[in-house]
Amino acid sequence: MPKGCPRRGNGFALSTGLPADSGTFPAAASVGGQAMIGRRSMSLAGAGTGLALVLGLSLPAAGQPAASAESPFLRHGKLRIAASGTHLEHADGTPFFFLADTVWCGPALSTAEDWRTYLNDRKKKGFTAIQFNAICPWRTAPTDREGRTAYRLEGKRLIPNEAYFRQLDERIEAIHQAGLLAVPVLVWAHKKGDAGFDLSEEQVIELARFQVQRYEKYPCLFILAGDARYTGKEAERWRRIGRAVFASRKDLLVTTHPTGMNFPWKDWEGETWLNIWAYQSGHGDDSRTWAWLHSGPPAQFGQRWAGIKRPIINLEPPYEGHNGYQSRKPHSAENVRRAAYWSLLVAPPAGLTYGAHGLWSWQTESGQEPRDHQGTGIAKTWKEALEFPGATQMGYLRRFLESLPWTELRPAPDFVQQQSAEKDPSTFVACARTADGRVTVVYFPPRAQAQVRLHVSDPKQVRWYNPREGTWRDNSPRGLLVPPDEQDWLLVVQA
Repeated sequence: MPKGCPRRGNGFALSTGLPADSGTFPAAASVGGQAMIGRRSMSLAGAGTGLALVLGLSLPAAGQPAASAESPFLRHGKLRIAASGTHLEHADGTPFFFLADTVWCGPALSTAEDWRTYLNDRKKKGFTAIQFNAICPWRTAPTDREGRTAYRLEGKRLIPNEAYFRQLDERIEAIHQAGLLAVPVLVWAHKKGDAGFDLSEEQVIELARFQVQRYEKYPCLFILAGDARYTGKEAERWRRIGRAVFASRKDLLVTTHPTGMNFPWKDWEGETWLNIWAYQSGHGDDSRTWAWLHSGPPAQFGQRWAGIKRPIINLEPPYEGHNGYQSRKPHSAENVRRAAYWSLLVAPPAGLTYGAHGLWSWQTESGQEPRDHQGTGIAKTWKEALEFPGATQMGYLRRFLESLPWTELRPAPDFVQQQSAEKDPSTFVACARTADGRVTVVYFPPRAQAQVRLHVSDPKQVRWYNPREGTWRDNSPRGLLVPPDEQDWLLVVQA
């Protein structure tokens, strides 16, 4: 526990560590009793499930790009939607946890050497995917670093720029060589200056098809468009575009990226080409934003997951270092963790993205805001933003979930009562559980209090995970389930 941290309650904890490469959760035994969580009582009695690791070897087909020997796509095969509809898995059944770093402008503005430096860092920190914007112009990068755009128009005819795409080829090939999933946005579409906004429907279809045909040989999750609203007449336009590009391609992973605090998918259930539902909780930091994320549409749809059969993924939680919309203060690593764990526990976990302010825009000079993003705050350079603590903590998040049967976790809000979140939504306590009740995960944000109704029979079944440092603590031998201090913690109960 960090020195100087205030303690809440009188629980005791012993420091233990989970090895970085551990794929199992520590065994647990089982005594009945009462305990306290943040000054609220809790009844105890039992939970847990086993883990299965499916191994296999899948070689690339003829004409497919080669990857490094450690690539999960070489070892386990192509990605698909799992039969449960809740997450991604490889062809051999091995689950794939989607943890994408956001670098919207990176492929366009980076040098080849800097791009390799970036990918090596993200791979080392535990990311499994790279999310980026494929096309210039868009408002933050009207051209690539050589002053090129992805296409030119001759009348109504769209002509791709081969020199532009050769650089993009190299950046996507490097993602593949690093054993990471490429997640390209095919067109940004928020406002004037974005290709998806300025081009005609027919031109967008042509440009999207061109990219899909060029890059489908790589492991990809295609994002049709970025920052569109997908409601009203705009929804009809994007449905037509999506059908034209993807309706005959059931083998591809496809989603799209809506504007902030916007979950328009209830009217899209018939669009089978859209096989992943994504949302953007965005960069707000007021009570309304927090409540939307943990109790709004993502959670409401997440709790009826069995009828949806699509993974639900937050593609844009708050970026670390980006100004909060309301406070105008930079989002801390604490805010990033809060949004991340809520996103994963209020719906069946599939994964999420992370963003660092200055990295997403590939800033090369300090002291500036990203282009056409006034009010987001002065950004660090991309190299400085690489070292934000939240990125390392996203690796801890992945390690934590992969130590559990994470694909079996489902939202379990009924196990949490008398929340302090009723007065302060930022303290919402999220709970997820396996269907057989053998594993329960509870996320406590800083200063959170709640009554959690769990049943265990031995204090050894209870452990705490520190999401800031990636370490485990045993529960008090007296059975007092008091979070070790006023910071955020994860409670895990396993029979």
